[in-house]
This record gives sequence, structure tokens and C-alpha cells, in this order.
Amino acid sequence: MAGRHSGAPVEADREVPGLIVKFGGYPLHHGGVGAIRSLGRLGVPMYAITEDPYTPAAASRYLERAFVWPTTGAEDPEHLVEGLRRIGRRIGRPTVLIPTDEEAAVLIAEHQDELSGAFLFPPVDPALPRRLASKQGLHELCEEHGIASPTTVFPTSYDQVVAFADEALFPVVAKNREAFVRRSRPAVGGTTRIGSRAGLLALARDWGDDPGVILQEYLPREAAEDWIVHACFDADANPLAVFTGVKVRSWPPHAGMTAHAYVVDNPELADLATRFVKQLGFAGVVDLDLRFDRRDGQYKLLDFNPRMGAQFRLFESGSGVDVVRALHLNLTGRAVPEGEQRAGRRFVVENIDLPALLAYRRSGYTTPSAPARAEGTELAWLAGDDPMPFLTMLARFGRPGAKHLYQLWRTSRRGGGTSHSTK
Repeated sequence: MAGRHSGAPVEADREVPGLIVKFGGYPLHHGGVGAIRSLGRLGVPMYAITEDPYTPAAASRYLERAFVWPTTGAEDPEHLVEGLRRIGRRIGRPTVLIPTDEEAAVLIAEHQDELSGAFLFPPVDPALPRRLASKQGLHELCEEHGIASPTTVFPTSYDQVVAFADEALFPVVAKNREAFVRRSRPAVGGTTRIGSRAGLLALARDWGDDPGVILQEYLPREAAEDWIVHACFDADANPLAVFTGVKVRSWPPHAGMTAHAYVVDNPELADLATRFVKQLGFAGVVDLDLRFDRRDGQYKLLDFNPRMGAQFRLFESGSGVDVVRALHLNLTGRAVPEGEQRAGRRFVVENIDLPALLAYRRSGYTTPSAPARAEGTELAWLAGDDPMPFLTMLARFGRPGAKHLYQLWRTSRRGGGTSHSTK
């Protein structure tokens, strides 16, 4: 579904630019490229923060300018705010901010007064994005609002990890507890599946006196299915666009970034997500990961990302609306055209789907809700009207990318855990 308004096609305000805001070093981010293309194709001037001049995003024909600003995400917030304001002065007119990571989303929400005027962004409770990005904060919000989520514990010492390990049913999942902290003192590289008590205790020895992790039950793939919701909400938390889909493959397998997914209509899930966001009072773009547990028939919320998801271009309405376009239209005072989501579309991330495909074939895992055939394919990198990001990705992915995939694969084969970037 999309929008409360009907009739007109997408017609963006070309006088209001967009800025991709990202902190940390992850140059191969297809979500940022997708956002640049999505608005750029409507004639919106696009800018982006990049690690260096040679990222795929910087190579896009739809990018007016790349602001080269290497960051770690662990800098002092005032330093990051001042850097954004400096970029705003260079652009010289009010610009829609499009965060691609939790750190950026949290920073924008918590410094709205300093950033207003130069930038446009949804008005939101300043404390809410940080709480949503926090794994512990999200779990507490789920309990408060009656949203199902996996059984979770929050150890505050090594002894508590040992006590958990003595009682836990393995495998279990470990995640970094807080945004920002994962950049300065990461306990794990990303969502990590841990196969044994010995594996957990080996990791925990490096976590120090106050482990910055949550430990969560693992919902077995034989009894579960991964679903995603991407949506955009106005200042009153009313839905402007809501899309649902099913994740077919991820890399690393079953615990990582989406490598292959389909749009699948799921009114029950759309309603659940819309009601939860309304209860929270959130405004802006969201990316939700849920796992349907066939054992009890519940959708269990794993992640609530208060920003654009990397695979957002999977979803588009018949009116040509995706969540980034809905955001820009709404913040520039324009109507969001109504239209149903284009069911059956699939999204493929070329550089990680091949190893994922091989791994899933080996495991024999299938996704019952996935369509038998695709009604159109959106590639993450390759686009006929914008080929350079794909070629740049290939050039940069080569050796370091293959090494990274090999390391992840070895980790998975050892059974110690499988990590992934949360981008």
C-alpha cells in the first residue's frame, strides 16, 4: 500500500536537494546508491557523504557532488553536527537528510535544533531513534506495546554470561546492545549466531566487565521465515507508504544482510507494523526485520531501524513511490500518490547473492512464501542508465570483498558464529 492521496504520478520538488548521510567506513553500500538514483531520476539534485572520491555512490551520474568526509561513527556528536552544518552551507539551500545508518539517524534526531533551517527531516521525539536503535531499548518497547520478540537477556558481567550459557539452548544470537557503542567498542562484528556454550564463553572473555551485548534465542530456520517491512510515516505517525516482503537469502546465511528478497503482500504484517509505529509516534522512514515463528504463529520483531534500509528499492508502488521518494515528497509539502505495492518484484544484491545461493542450496533451505517466479527484478548495483557504481563496486569488491566472504564462510563452517554488517 502507499499514500493517502490519489491520482497524480510522482512529481518531486526539484528545488530541494537530498543528502545521503552516513557515518563509518562502509563504502560498498548499495542503499545509498539506490537513494541517489531514486530521487536523481526525478530531477532532484543529490549529494552524499562518502569515505573517499572513489566509492560507488560517488560514481553515480545522478550525484551532484560527493562530500569526502571519512568518519568512524565514534566521533564526538558536536563534531559530526558541525560537519553536517558545514556541508549544509556548501549546498546553500534547505536539503532533505537521508540517513543510512543508526548513528546518523540518532544524531539527526538528537540535534534537531542545530540542524533545522539548513536541513529538512521528520519531527520526532529526540530520544526515540536511539531507543529503537538500542537492542535493549527495542526489546523493552516491544514488551510495553505487546509486540512479540525473541526471548532476550542483557548480561552485565562475565558471570552472568556463564550463568546464561549453563541454561541456554544453543545456538543463540549475540548483538551489540547500543548504536554508537558498536563503533567504538564492538563486542561482535554484527548479528552473530553462536553454536555452542564453548563458543559463547570464548567470545565473552573479550567483552570485559560490562558486556555491551544482548543474547537472544535463535529461531530455527526450519520453523521460521524472515519478513521485512519498509515504510514511511508523516509527522503524526500516519502511513505514507507501507511495503512488505520476504527475505529469501542473506549473507552470511540466515543471519546477515539481505541478498535476495521478494515483494509479497502481507496485510496482517503491514497492519502490525503500522499500529506499532503509531503507538510509538515515530515519523520518517523505517526498516523492520521480523521472523515468523511457525511454532506459535507469531511475527517476532528482530530489528527496528529508524532509517532507510539498504534494500529499500525492492519496494515500489504502482504510482512509482518508494520510501525515499515518499519522504522527500512529504518534507517538501507534496502529496504522496496512492498505489498498491508491486507484488512479485525481487531484489538481488549481485556481489553477495552468489555465495548466499551456494550456501542455501547446500543447506536445503527454502522460503515457502516466496513467489514461484519474479514479476520484475531490481538489481542493487547494475543499472543501464547508471553503470559506473556497478563497475566501481566490482573494482573495489575484488580482493577485499573475496577475502571478507571467505572469512565469514570459515567462521560459519567452524560453527562459532556468523556475523554481518547491520547496514
